Amino acid sequence: MKNLVKKSNGNRLFTRVAIAASTFMVCGLSVFADSPDFTEQVRPIVELINSFLTPLIAIVGAVGTLYCVLLGVKYARAEEPQDREKAKAHLKGAIIGFVLIFILIVALKLFIGPMMDWASSQKSTL
Repeated sequence: MKNLVKKSNGNRLFTRVAIAASTFMVCGLSVFADSPDFTEQVRPIVELINSFLTPLIAIVGAVGTLYCVLLGVKYARAEEPQDREKAKAHLKGAIIGFVLIFILIVALKLFIGPMMDWASSQKSTL
């Protein structure tokens, strides 16, 4: 019974967040359609994000490597077959997770400049 309550609360929360986000997006598009260009206000934020991305790549790579090594040692030391399978599944999940995080950070670093250019060009067409 407790699981049903938790799931329904989670579904209600997700629904509320989805409705709020979609309302904000629809209203935000109409409100900002005639607004001035915010390129100069956004530029310091983009520069700050860019300054954090390079060290973040190194940190994610180092933490991911250490965590995967520790999981590999746990996998190697597992004696029971079910423990071995559990450690193998954790290692696969960790590798996939860190690779995805790394790819997303690199993609953000590569595409933040073109996204800013695209956003400023879209303002002139509105």
